[in-house]
Amino acid sequence: MTYSIDFRKQVLRSIKDGMTIREAANFYQISTSSIHSWQQSLAPKTTRNKAPTKILNEALLKDVEQHPDDYMYERAQRLGCSKSGIEAALKRLSISQKKDLRASKSLFDEKS
Repeated sequence: MTYSIDFRKQVLRSIKDGMTIREAANFYQISTSSIHSWQQSLAPKTTRNKAPTKILNEALLKDVEQHPDDYMYERAQRLGCSKSGIEAALKRLSISQKKDLRASKSLFDEKS
């Protein structure tokens, strides 16, 4: 949940006027860690600048190119990570699996 800058200023003003951080946290029903972070930077963070740590983009792209039809768990075994990690990395790279329409239930039945 993001608190407005006016609310943040009000909390910090209360602390400046003599209230302790713990008292302010109890009074405004927020955590003390929020108040500490507001003292460092009043503006809310809008992005998270974190590089991919386990799965390199180049390695995943190369794996997708070499093995386009593999399951995520197979990629995870080759790259040494989890299936959910592969899923997040593929989403990050905007790669989706193509659906095989030959096995779809939406196709007309041969009998009718």
